[in-house]
Amino acid sequence: MPKIFVVIAAYNEEHAIGNVVKGLRKAGYHDIVVVDDGSDDRTSEVATDAGAKVVRHVLNRGQGAALQTGMDYALRNGADFIVHFDADGQHRVEDLSAMLAPVLSGAADVTLGSRFIAKGSNVPGMRAFWLRRGALLFRILYGIRLTDSHNGFRVFSRRAAETIRITADRMEHASEIVDQIAKHRLRYREIPVVIRYTEYSKAHSSQGPLPALRIFLRTVAHKLLR
Repeated sequence: MPKIFVVIAAYNEEHAIGNVVKGLRKAGYHDIVVVDDGSDDRTSEVATDAGAKVVRHVLNRGQGAALQTGMDYALRNGADFIVHFDADGQHRVEDLSAMLAPVLSGAADVTLGSRFIAKGSNVPGMRAFWLRRGALLFRILYGIRLTDSHNGFRVFSRRAAETIRITADRMEHASEIVDQIAKHRLRYREIPVVIRYTEYSKAHSSQGPLPALRIFLRTVAHKLLR
């Protein structure tokens, strides 16, 4: 049986992380790594009690850094495939089998979730605006055609996970991953997924207009200064 690790970056997610981990375990995914990115609440304890392996950053370093820490842990422990999954309950476990299928079969090295291929994700208007412009920017900068520029739901083969190295500590890591997919000519597919926008997830989101613009500009700067 292939060894599938689910990596979750978490920062102050004590109210959501337990149900996320339990949902994954109920669906049959038992190698779950929660990287507590310097939380000052009970995220680590709740995740551990729910059945996850917890790796902790002493300081808050950012989502990109937490995901790389989790991927390093998974690779050291024999992962064949690695999943990126959100801590706040936005991602649905029932979408994971479709995300895994192309990578498990060898048809793709990476799958990227998209909330725009099929209906079901009620994306807030301003967020949809920036995500679509981010997708256009990726096409211009990297030559990669995507419909969703910053979806955190991803699956990597072991080879892809060993090839991609996240050095952008914070939210611009999503752009860096796409850049490396293009640079290393990894085979990728977008898979339709549903993102659940709850009051909790919206309250914890850092993707308002100003952060989105900041990420947009950093993406351009990263490409031009390479």
